[in-house]
Amino acid sequence: MTNAFLDPRRTIVFAGDSVTDRGRRDDPESLGDGYVRNLFDDLGPQRPRIVNVGISGNRAVDLEARWQTDVLAHQADLVSVLIGINDTWRRYDEDDPTSTEDFEASYRALLEPLQAKLVLIEPFLLAVKDEQHTWREDLDAKIEVVRRLAAEYDAILVPADVEFTRQAALVGATTLADDGVHPTTAGHRLLADLWRRTVLEG
Repeated sequence: MTNAFLDPRRTIVFAGDSVTDRGRRDDPESLGDGYVRNLFDDLGPQRPRIVNVGISGNRAVDLEARWQTDVLAHQADLVSVLIGINDTWRRYDEDDPTSTEDFEASYRALLEPLQAKLVLIEPFLLAVKDEQHTWREDLDAKIEVVRRLAAEYDAILVPADVEFTRQAALVGATTLADDGVHPTTAGHRLLADLWRRTVLEG
């Protein structure tokens, strides 16, 4: 994997929610200032073409609705997906849940038409607020869906929830995500490094 995608003739698309978006629609290069930007900078001049199509607030069903125009149209060699935390969050802040079954159905609809190599990133949560501890009953089931689909579709799984949890025990949760959901600068650095190690150096 080390050399297969480190080629300017290749295209990598990053799809997801605000963690991927990170202001990319206000960025002249459309990359934002999060983990996608970190990877762009890290990979240097021989990097592949990198496309960020994250949109803040998206759930899996929202990605499904825009998949053709925002992802499939790029005919990417590799597609990286990070989605799921809003499918959990909306249950608790807007009483608008997404069942595990519906989440899986939407996620499958994303993966099924892709011919590209797939990278699935676990959605993650660091419980920095008392009420976020209860979110785990919802999110853990969705993380298991992502893990199952990664195995089924021969995708590379980036264990973000595992790594964020491990690192939070060492440096403190708010160092990595001050609201438990959106990574800080340090959190985006962690995610970029984890992605690179898992996908390009694994």
